[in-house]
Formats: sequence, C-alpha cells, structure tokens
Amino acid sequence: MTIHYTHESISDLARLREFNAENNPSAASRIATELKQGIKRLAKFPNIGIAVINAPNPQAIRDLYIGNNIIRYLIANNDIYILRLWHDKESERNS
Repeated sequence: MTIHYTHESISDLARLREFNAENNPSAASRIATELKQGIKRLAKFPNIGIAVINAPNPQAIRDLYIGNNIIRYLIANNDIYILRLWHDKESERNS
C-alpha cells in the first residue's frame, strides 16, 4: 500500500509538532516519531484503525490512535490517504 498525505494532514502534523514543542520540547520529537511510525504501519496493516461509524463508508475511513493523537485515514484500493491528525483534546477534524 502507498501512503499519501492531504494538505490538511501536513498542516496538522506541523501544528501538532509546534504545539508539543511549546508544551514539552523533549517530548515533541518522540511524539512526531511515534506518529510517523504509526502511519508507516498502516502500509502493512491498513485495518488496524477503528472504523468511523458516522462516515459514509465506515470500513474505508478509520481512526488510528497513537497516544493522545488521532490519525484519520481513508483506505482506497492499494492507497492510504492520511486525511487529518489531531490531539484528543481538540475538536474532531471532520474533513
């Protein structure tokens, strides 16, 4: 499977890294690495995330929880699209 990032997800990654660096600089790099590793695992195990029940196609749109962060992604054929990322204390990203 090939992993693709939406523009929103790239912005989300930058925002999360900046937020973590402000609140806990020593953890920011570790959290970024954990998120990247979780996303890489999706290539081998695309269904490890939890189906988003309120999505039009819950089996295709899933959430992967990494610590306190959520990665929303779409499975389409042999591709995975990272749609959004957010901290669990933020509002859910519905894009």
